[in-house]
This record gives sequence, structure tokens and C-alpha cells, in this order.
Amino acid sequence: MKGTVAIIGRPNVGKSTFFNKITGERISIVDDTPGVTRDRIYADTEWNGKSFVITDTGGLEPTANTEILRQMRNQAELAMVSADVILFMTDVRAGVTADDREIATMLMKSRKPVVLAVNKIDSVGALPGEYYEFYELGLGEPIPLSSIHGTGSGDILDRIVELLPDYEPEPEEEGVIRVAVIGKPNAGKSSMVNRVAGEERVIVSNIPGTTRDATDTRVENEHGKYVFIDTAGIRRNAKIEDNIEKYSVLRARAAVERADVCLIMCDAAEGVTAQDERIAGISHNAGKAAIIVMNKWDTLEKDNSTVNTFKKDVYDALSYMTYAPIAFVSAKTGQRVDKLYEMINSVYDKSIQRISTGVLNDVLNDAMNRVQPPTDKGRRLKIYYMTQTGIKPPTFVIFCNSAELFHFSYQRYIENCLRDVFGFEGTPIKLIIRQKEDN
Repeated sequence: MKGTVAIIGRPNVGKSTFFNKITGERISIVDDTPGVTRDRIYADTEWNGKSFVITDTGGLEPTANTEILRQMRNQAELAMVSADVILFMTDVRAGVTADDREIATMLMKSRKPVVLAVNKIDSVGALPGEYYEFYELGLGEPIPLSSIHGTGSGDILDRIVELLPDYEPEPEEEGVIRVAVIGKPNAGKSSMVNRVAGEERVIVSNIPGTTRDATDTRVENEHGKYVFIDTAGIRRNAKIEDNIEKYSVLRARAAVERADVCLIMCDAAEGVTAQDERIAGISHNAGKAAIIVMNKWDTLEKDNSTVNTFKKDVYDALSYMTYAPIAFVSAKTGQRVDKLYEMINSVYDKSIQRISTGVLNDVLNDAMNRVQPPTDKGRRLKIYYMTQTGIKPPTFVIFCNSAELFHFSYQRYIENCLRDVFGFEGTPIKLIIRQKEDN
């Protein structure tokens, strides 16, 4: 088990900049717009041989009275409750504000160890007079910091490591399936993650675009171990009007790359839209195992033919993903959500399935006997043999006399034969054609 550090502070005091600086990655969105980081963002980091988890939070405004700001405050408070050490970030340029004083009072009541950082001291030399005002917060000696330049970071990390409890090192996790929850804004991604986690881990709101960062939620139950990655709602490029949205789409794509399985969330009331097709394509092109999740199923009036009609419509729209099973769920009520775990396990197992070369070639020979390879201008395609070279997705190299003769339609036929024999439900299959001239 690792210690946990939560970065707390008002909006726009430099929390995300500091987080990115010490984790060495651009994990949190950095922007001058207050309130950009809305959810808790986690990262593993290490200092002086001690590993810990650091959490970036949305700006804390104790008197916030809008829905989003209230939920941001709740997220920050949740992070404080779960943290071993709290890093309270302030801004020397703003001085000590009324909100700073209220946050300091909250922190003292929490009885958690607190490190007070005074950020944006970017010039060298004597400390500005405003720095000394922060002693009045009653949280000990403030540590001067420049998140942008990194000066003072070492002093802060030294202090954090001193305050962190000593935990036994946790063993490497095995058998963990990483699941990216992707979809257009307001498809129910955050509600789904909250449902599987059993707590409010990410902000849920009916305002499209609420979740901007990709957040990791660990779940362990009788089905196995999982990390659910809740991604920002992916918008069409034409609708990405600011840097925040651009960062979010990039992060969503990166989340797919990190995942073993993708849950492609669609709004059942809307059906599969053109935007859903584009988002599903991100998963397909990345070669990820996938489940198409039709959410808000509880809002539809249904009869005996509804499911079959829906499946036909979904596969008509996502004709390149007919391998992916469809789940009809309600994240809001929990309807059929538990069944997702079995589906996740199944498609993951198929994505790592390995077939021996001998068995593969028996299937290949049978396929060629049933449907002869194509010919062109008197020259026939000869397929010599096939072997599996990888997983996630299952990848097969086929050696033949002419890659040009190996038309896409015949490749699709071979793929379908593999699926008929070995299943591979839920995962793409990658075929690599290698040309080997006749001797």
C-alpha cells in the first residue's frame, strides 16, 4: 500500500502545474481558466526512494453555490478524507484570501498533516513581503514555490515524504483488467463508473462536457480486479473550440491506448449516432477488445422485438465492429450493470487467446478447400502458412506468393473462418500479409 497526497487549494493557484511537474507527465489539464481540473486525478510518483500516490483536485471554493462548483468542492473534500498528507497550495500574488482562511480552518479540523505551499514566487532573490502573510493561516512554515520553474518543489517533496506514514510495499498487481469508458458527452460514462465503484468518484452532471480529465477508479470484486478509466466526453472536432476540449480528446485517445477493454457508451434513447461511430472507431483502430454499451435502457418503452431491432440497427451503424457484444444497461438504476463484468472478462480473455501454428493451419487449409483463393490474369494466390505473432489484438501473419492477389474480401473470409472456429468475440483480429516468392 502507498501513502496518498492530495493537492488542495483555490482555483487557478497552480495545483495542476505542480502536479504535472513532479509526475513528469501532462496528466492534468493546465489552463488559465479557473475550474479547469474538475475531478480527482491520480498518479504514482516517487521521491527519495519513497513511492506515493498524488492526487490533483478541482479548485476548492468553500462558498461555491453553483452545481459544478459544489461538486468540485465535494471532490476536493473526498480527496482530503482519503489522503495521508495534504498539500495546501496558495498564490502569493493574490495574498491571503478569505477562501484561503476557510480552507485552512477545514484542514485544521481534518487533523491531517498539512504542507503549506506559497506558489508563483517566480523571481530569485529575497522573498516578497506578501509571502510572510501566509504564516497567519496557522499551518506552520510556508514553503515558497514556483510551479512553473520547479524551484521549491524539492523542499515540498522532502516535507511530504517526512510526513507520509510507512506502509509495507504493495506487491505488483497481476490480473488487473484496464477498462476505458468512452463515449460522447452526456452518454452516462461518469454515472457508469460511479455505479461500478459504489461511490461518487467522478462528477455526474447533465451538463455535456463535465468530465474533462481521464480518471482511474480501482474496483475489486468476485469477478476480478479492474481499473475503470473514465474519459472526457469526446466531441466532434468542429465543436472543439478551446484548448481544454483539445486536451480532453487527446487524453481520451490516450486512455484507450492504456486500456485492455473499451466500453463504448451510447445513449439508447438516441441510438448510434455518427459521433458514436467515430468514437467506436478509436477503439477499433487501436485494436482494443470492446463492448458496445447501450445506456439509459430503462427510459425506453420495449416489446419482444426491441432488443433484436436494436442489435440490427447497432451493427448496421457499426458494421466494422460486429465482433463486439452489445450490453443493454442503465447506469442510473444499475440494471444489468453487474453482467458487464462477465462480458469484460470474456472479451479480455479472447483478446489474449493464443492458437498453435498447427491448429491454425488446419483451419486455414480447410478454409482454402471450401473457398479457393482468388486468381487474377491466370495467376492464383498461394497461401503457404499462417502463424500467430501477438495478442491484444490477436495478430496473425499469413505468408503467400502475392500480397496483391490477397484481396481484402478473401482476408475478411479468412478472418470470419477464424472467428467461426475460435470465437474471438469482442476483439478485433489483425492479419498481416507477407509475400514470399515461389522458390
